[in-house]
Amino acid sequence: MSEAPVLPLHMRRDGFDPVPELSALREGEGVRRVTTPLGLEAWLVTRFADVREVLGDSERFSNVLHRAVRVPGMEGYTEEELARLRAGNMLACDPPEHTRLRRMLTPEFTVRRMRALEPRVRRIVADHLDAMERGGPPADLVSAFALPVPSLVICELLGVPHTDRGDFQRRTSRMLDLSLSFQERTQAQRESREYMAGLVARAAADPGDDLLGMLVREHGDDLSADELAGIGSLLLLAGHETTANMLALGTLALLRHPVQMALLRKEPERIEAAVEELLRWLSIVHSGAFKVTTTDVEIAGVRIPEGEAVVCVLPAANRDPGLVPDPDRLDITRGGLGHVAFGHGVHHCLGAPLARMELRIAFPALLERFPGLRETGRAPEFRSFHIVYGLNSLEVAW
Repeated sequence: MSEAPVLPLHMRRDGFDPVPELSALREGEGVRRVTTPLGLEAWLVTRFADVREVLGDSERFSNVLHRAVRVPGMEGYTEEELARLRAGNMLACDPPEHTRLRRMLTPEFTVRRMRALEPRVRRIVADHLDAMERGGPPADLVSAFALPVPSLVICELLGVPHTDRGDFQRRTSRMLDLSLSFQERTQAQRESREYMAGLVARAAADPGDDLLGMLVREHGDDLSADELAGIGSLLLLAGHETTANMLALGTLALLRHPVQMALLRKEPERIEAAVEELLRWLSIVHSGAFKVTTTDVEIAGVRIPEGEAVVCVLPAANRDPGLVPDPDRLDITRGGLGHVAFGHGVHHCLGAPLARMELRIAFPALLERFPGLRETGRAPEFRSFHIVYGLNSLEVAW
């Protein structure tokens, strides 16, 4: 009988908050060596300034983990298999390879392009609120609103049939669930790649106006089929999981902070500042950003040798008193803060403009439609073991 998985220190939460031990680590030594659930030794970096330094230096801190770190469970995979799984994954490569891939995608995620998408996003949001209203309370905000809205948006952007959403959401959930074995999660990744490879083949035969079609038309000679499948898989995963969990967890945060929610209702023009504060305060990518040192480095006075894994603990960094005063307090009046919820440096989240736009539209629309929105008393289910923190369910009434 296998042992129950243990949640690593950097992913431990008390509801919305990082556990006190993480805060104590940040306020104390700042850096500590730990053993991760995969059996890897890694250095946790917890202070805001140190995390920004690591994320901003792709020369000394590499995203190519496999060069120095062998993950337990990878032994059965050939280098060719692993290379295919990594192809097109911008999170698993460094410049200049990362630069080459990102340059092809950046035009699709500009603020200007997002503005053009806004009317469609507003329609998608309104349609799902209509359906919630027709169904009547109680409703599970996750399944009725938070998950389907960004899912439909990214499906339309990529050219993925929305009828397939049940299957790709199931695969994504398994890929991100650290309570499952490495083999189970890799199998889900394989299935996701195979699915996307089929869509890439279809786009290659008849490229449409969506993002996959654009990549085939404009960069088909520069990208292999494996790279196209990798890019599509990453965007599909990141495009719905992160925003969906921000919508659910952010709504719960506002419900639990009624003064903040009332202020946002009264002054909806505060939505941009509110979104930034929620991103900082919630830090849903709580699994951290993994790096490998390419040389001996020193962080917070601690020497870390070459070839060591480093984990940037984003929830601890975003709650650093060096970033904002009274950082554990949710305060939507703070405004833009330079948080690291989307990362920093060359790997800063490509889809940040899309996520911000969806959140900026969805939160006010939800609060306006349901002035009496409230929890029913049924405890929400937190997703502690998932790479993206969030909720499995949130029952609400109005």
